Amino acid sequence: QVQLVESGGGLVQPGGSLRLSCAASGFTLDYYAIGWFRQAPGKEREGVSCISSSDGSTYYADSVKGRFTISRDNAKNTVYLQMNSLKPEDTAVYYCAAALWSCPRSLDGSSWKIAVRYEYDYWGQGTQVTVSS
Repeated sequence: QVQLVESGGGLVQPGGSLRLSCAASGFTLDYYAIGWFRQAPGKEREGVSCISSSDGSTYYADSVKGRFTISRDNAKNTVYLQMNSLKPEDTAVYYCAAALWSCPRSLDGSSWKIAVRYEYDYWGQGTQVTVSS
């Protein structure tokens, strides 16, 4: 069965760290870009980070740049999101999604962002991240 499964979420204090995992089964991630997204209650889903398959290019939302790092281990068929210096506003359900080859991006004004309204091939079920003291 083709699946993406997120794990690693939990409760952490502000300034703490978590590492999320996105593991694929039933297919190989070698030819897929993987994006991380998040959605908080009452808010729209936003793109957090993405890593391409073609050249390993990485992309980050301005709100997480310098704090989050995306990486992939094709041998383990897994993509990771290392989250450091976490803030309460990072609280959300985090999802991973797969698209062939390149990270889907959209132009918002004068800047490029990770596309949310795109027909990704696969979505995971999500993992809850709560940042609170």
